Amino acid sequence: MTIGEIKESLNATVLACEDKLNNEVYSAFASDMMSDTLAFAKDVSILLTGLCNPQVMRTADLLDIECIIFIRGKEPTENMIELAISNDICVLSTNYEMYVACGILYNTNAIGGVDIG
Repeated sequence: MTIGEIKESLNATVLACEDKLNNEVYSAFASDMMSDTLAFAKDVSILLTGLCNPQVMRTADLLDIECIIFIRGKEPTENMIELAISNDICVLSTNYEMYVACGILYNTNAIGGVDIG
């Protein structure tokens, strides 16, 4: 599935790196705790989060995450957008809550989650 298809599925708005919408993505992780993201989100293409601070961008950069999706209509600051652009991370925002956004992506059968078993 492409980031653009995810954007459409989640009725999301592109906030940074629109040029990445044709990139294929294969797995997602959802968390508001960046410590859990660092511990468990290996080989993840997309991060869904309601946490809206610069640490999210730094975590995504460390893990080579291609796309961050802010849920509940959260919008990052201009500084965060600049960090995303400089690290080539696509940023989307959706009005869906975490549970619904994850359910929509799960139902596409095109994106896997992370098995933290």
